[in-house]
Amino acid sequence: MKLHEHFKTFLKDHVNLNETRLSLLTASVDAVQSAVRQLDWGPKILGFEEQGSWAHGTIIKPQSGSSFDADLLVLVEPVPDWTPRDYVNKLATELNLMPAYKDKVRRFSHCATIEYAGERKIDIAPCLVDRQYPGTHEVCNRGSDEFERSEPLAYTDWVTGQNGIAGSNDLKKATRLLKYMRDIKGNFTCPSFLLTTLLGYRVHETDRNSAQFADLPTTLKTLVDRLDDWLQARPERPEVMNPVFYGDDQAVEWEQAKYVNFRDKVNLYRSWIDDAFDEVDKEESIGKWRRVFGEGFAESDSKRAAEKISESITTSVGTSLVTANHFTDLVAMVKALGLGAVPPRIHKLPHIERPKWRRASEQLTVRMNVELKTSEYGQFIRSTRSGEPLQAGYAVKFTAVSSNGAPFQTDAFDVRWRVTNTDRVAGAANQLRGGFYSSDEGATRIETLRYRGVHFVEAFVVRKRDQRLTGTSEPFYVVIE
Repeated sequence: MKLHEHFKTFLKDHVNLNETRLSLLTASVDAVQSAVRQLDWGPKILGFEEQGSWAHGTIIKPQSGSSFDADLLVLVEPVPDWTPRDYVNKLATELNLMPAYKDKVRRFSHCATIEYAGERKIDIAPCLVDRQYPGTHEVCNRGSDEFERSEPLAYTDWVTGQNGIAGSNDLKKATRLLKYMRDIKGNFTCPSFLLTTLLGYRVHETDRNSAQFADLPTTLKTLVDRLDDWLQARPERPEVMNPVFYGDDQAVEWEQAKYVNFRDKVNLYRSWIDDAFDEVDKEESIGKWRRVFGEGFAESDSKRAAEKISESITTSVGTSLVTANHFTDLVAMVKALGLGAVPPRIHKLPHIERPKWRRASEQLTVRMNVELKTSEYGQFIRSTRSGEPLQAGYAVKFTAVSSNGAPFQTDAFDVRWRVTNTDRVAGAANQLRGGFYSSDEGATRIETLRYRGVHFVEAFVVRKRDQRLTGTSEPFYVVIE
């Protein structure tokens, strides 16, 4: 399901750099440009140009504790007898002498960077114009002391052109979404400029007005599907040529191991995106998109659906039935009618984390032995059954066992537990859990009973040698009065 409004809200609230930060960045860049023009630096300044994600329209909000930056080119005429190192070093030295930037300037390979208190930086990179011959641009590698051909302005024009073919600014939006996904997952690496090129290459001139770029979710699916097809045909790290500078392989420093990991992750995330896109049930689709983009996607709707599970179920069975049987909530219904009263949609609630492991070809039988205890570290009381009403304050011990009743051996398997809370009381306590938790010891986990509601626990058995999901138990319903 496409969920257009959810994507719009998600971009605004979690992905896009907000207006306050953009305003601060713009003001800082204006001030830097004015300061550089005042420097007794040496080169004649021809102008300034934005570059990188800021110029491309793919800049995103930084993760907590990280900074966002703007790349600014200062276009200059060559200075006789200056080496590449001179341009960066002298720019950094002169900037650091200014009271506004003292002790804020750092030197990197190609730029002088001003680091502001907080979460933003501005990289100022000298770019020589017409040094070799008219029309050439070169940046300065301070480390190797070499001039490097570059076509940053032409590259920005190329990105803009590819975005225009896709239409509705959706190529740039999809690039932001995938950069955000990369940052929150943290399990693959791909520099932003390389990811931008890889995605831009997936758009063709024949795609103008194509249904495959009809809207943002469709564009995202199309780009990732095409990228995965291209990667799967290339097990060895391919060349990714700069689209505006012949001979410049943008992937030349991409290590083979990192490329293989990126290729594998794109293949996995493609399956998740396709699954979420094709899902026809709205709540299930939200849950699957959250597997792709994390808990920020449809955050308020997900919480609301879990909190109101009793309200939605008691309403659906009819006022007279609810009144006659005093069904104040789902707990009361289960106590009166048994587990048949639990609606199937409870397992589709969007706040529940969807499994992220690839499935093994052969699945093992997984069952649970469940014991009631006086407390987490207290005494055994008795075995308990799924759906049995229990009092708050006690604890329940879950053990994952195989078809022969033996607990799974933890040298070969990792047992993960999905613990899901629902309804108003857990919601008010901000405890609408639905994620995966490790075992406490061996193949067991202990949960303390706290919040009135119909909750459930599932065991997921993951094979350690290849991280494949090899078995899943049926849900065990924990009904707390």
